[in-house]
Amino acid sequence: MAAYPSKLADRILDYHFQLRPDWELPEGVELLFPYDRPETRAAMTAFYQKYYDDRDGRIFLFGINPGRFGAGVTGIPFTDPVRLQADCGIPSPFRERAELSSDFVYRVVRALGGPRAFYGRFFITSVCPLGFLKNGKNYNYYDDAALLEAVRPHISNHLRYQRQLGANPSVAISVGRGKNFTLLQQLNEELGLFEKVEALPHPRWVMQYRRRNLNDHLQAYCDKLLRAASEA
Repeated sequence: MAAYPSKLADRILDYHFQLRPDWELPEGVELLFPYDRPETRAAMTAFYQKYYDDRDGRIFLFGINPGRFGAGVTGIPFTDPVRLQADCGIPSPFRERAELSSDFVYRVVRALGGPRAFYGRFFITSVCPLGFLKNGKNYNYYDDAALLEAVRPHISNHLRYQRQLGANPSVAISVGRGKNFTLLQQLNEELGLFEKVEALPHPRWVMQYRRRNLNDHLQAYCDKLLRAASEA
């Protein structure tokens, strides 16, 4: 993978900390913006400096958008306060509330050698850099046509920057096989960012609806990620 002139941790943090909560959204949709909170910034700084303190590229995994119990708290995709402490060894003042998607992702992280090994090869981000709430609940960027239209320019700019940030150009992986995968494919064709886009089932879908086949899905994740890393 390509080497970059500045450390990946610095590039990640600089990017997130320059985001601003000034997006115009449809009525009834609120922006989820954690990056102005000192405790979130501290957690992110500790995490990214611990696992991305180098100049190497990574294979990027693209979730949907931050949710209120994971990245909406810690600032780190699919990392709730419980896994931040228990798996990553980073204490925080956040309420220790577990989140289903984070539970699954850290099962994958452990299966692939733990956080140091996993984050040394992969970087988890999202198609949309900011999250949304409607009626106090998580809302995805694709749940409303008007919302998608409003945020699509932000998404395009975000994806362009992710490619420059340190994403390996050989493959991008959508965390989610449905609308998230479809939009990522479309934008990849428009913007010409990655040679191909592949998909894995969303962790929440697995944990809620296919838990009896959990081990099969864990193996599928490990197989696809290891294959992507070997081909990069």
